[in-house]
Amino acid sequence: MSLSLDLAAALNPLVGQTFVPPKTVSVSDGSGVTLAVDLISVESLGVSSEELRLDVPSLGASTLDTLKKWANDLCRRVTYLLENLGPLEFDAQEQQVLIRSTPPDKSAAGTTKYYEVMLSSHGAGRFSLRRFRNDSTGAGRIAVPLQVTHEQLSKLVNDLVSTIPGTP
Repeated sequence: MSLSLDLAAALNPLVGQTFVPPKTVSVSDGSGVTLAVDLISVESLGVSSEELRLDVPSLGASTLDTLKKWANDLCRRVTYLLENLGPLEFDAQEQQVLIRSTPPDKSAAGTTKYYEVMLSSHGAGRFSLRRFRNDSTGAGRIAVPLQVTHEQLSKLVNDLVSTIPGTP
C-alpha cells in the first residue's frame, strides 16, 4: 500500500472524533519513510491537524542543493492549498529550507494567515507543514489548525513522496 492509502485506512475509524491533546497518527512504508499527522479532529469530509511531518531517512545529511530541489519540486506540485507555496529562505549552515505561502492570505483586516514548510536534513530528512496566523494586535505568530479535505490530504501525501529527491 502507499502512505496515502495507509493514512486513509488509519483515519477511517477516527471519523467524528476530536482530540485534546492532538492525537498523532503515523504510517510508514517499507523504505523507512514515515508520515505523522497530529490530529485535532477527523470528519467525514476532512481533517484538522496541528502539523504534518514526513521523515525521509535517505535525506539525512543531504546537501542544501538536494533540499532546494525538493523545495522547488514541491512548490510546483502543491497548488491546491489555500495559497501557493514558494521557497523563502535557504540556510546552508543549518541545512534547512523555509517555504511559505506566496502571497499569504490577508483577506481579514489586520490578520495574515500562511502555510509554513520546513525541509531539513538533520537526523532523518524531515518535511513539516503547519499553518500560522499573525495579528496586527501584537499577539505575534499563532499556530492555527491546518484544515484539508481527505482528498487534498491524500494528494499532498502522494506529492510529498513523489517529489522526494532520488525517488524514481
